[in-house]
Amino acid sequence: MQTADASSLTASLRRLPGMSLLALALLAAPLAQAADKVVLLTSWYAQAEHGGFYQAVAEGLYAKQGLDVTIKMGGPQVNGMQLLLNKQADVIVSYDLQVLKSREQDLPVVAIAAPFQGEPQGLLTHGDVTSLDGLKGKTVLVSTSGQSTWWPWLKKRYGLTDAQARPYTFNLQPFLSNPDATQQAYASSELFQALKAGDKPHFFLFADAGYPPYGSTLVTRQDVIEQRPEVLKRFVDATMQGWRDYLANPAPGNALIKQDNPAMSDDLLDWGVAKLKEYHLVDGGDAATQGVGVMTDARWQATRDFMVQAGLLSADADWRKAYSTQFVQPAAQPATASTAQ
Repeated sequence: MQTADASSLTASLRRLPGMSLLALALLAAPLAQAADKVVLLTSWYAQAEHGGFYQAVAEGLYAKQGLDVTIKMGGPQVNGMQLLLNKQADVIVSYDLQVLKSREQDLPVVAIAAPFQGEPQGLLTHGDVTSLDGLKGKTVLVSTSGQSTWWPWLKKRYGLTDAQARPYTFNLQPFLSNPDATQQAYASSELFQALKAGDKPHFFLFADAGYPPYGSTLVTRQDVIEQRPEVLKRFVDATMQGWRDYLANPAPGNALIKQDNPAMSDDLLDWGVAKLKEYHLVDGGDAATQGVGVMTDARWQATRDFMVQAGLLSADADWRKAYSTQFVQPAAQPATASTAQ
């Protein structure tokens, strides 16, 4: 029903017996435009690393953009890429390496923004290891996914061998009980847990040592880009504003994180936000001058080159199809929110 027809409809309805003014108003009012629905699937249980998404919901940033966004949590048994391809999600939080590998297999997935400018993962060690150069002879606990992502890079860069690798099962006890063990970790979670357990560990961020991937990218399907580009643009805009706001005042986002993940404590969330700021994961790199979420050809090519050299990607894979920069233009608004207290 068009708005221009409302007055003539009202005039006609007034001639109907027993029709109240309220009923007339409801019938004559134009139908409100329904919000565009977007399903976002994260990479893990709700935590500070997802704060910008929850902040955008909490502050109504998505709603202001005409969006109805549902956030679904990932986890160890959730295959985000499969759910995206099966159209059970519109956007997922994924990883550059997985996107490039998927494109090599002709899967129609595309990265559209990078909330994190660096991989938030690193290595947790005991206090005797003072740099990544000190890993010779150490046991390195590596997850299944790590075997095909950061482990080939770490091996080559620091002269390690597969004989040092052991499975990482997302349990901190093997690390705590073995003084010669090191393990993959996030500064925002496992490092915090190790300190709470009374250990005196060190943590080394892979990104600081030159590991090239962004580590956290928003990924959609090619058909969504073709059919709903304006929806994606509004979604990305609201999301990046959510990240700026989360770093400045995380309380609204954290309240929703705890609703989705009651195991998430206030002190762990506070720690996680502090580490996001300390390592400038959101507002560092190119985002410092070009805006939160920006991606560049140079970074994607560096990741592609690493994968080819490590035997993780074919040299003739069409890597440029793995991402699109149309949704985050190099901006006029640098990422400065994390300096706010």
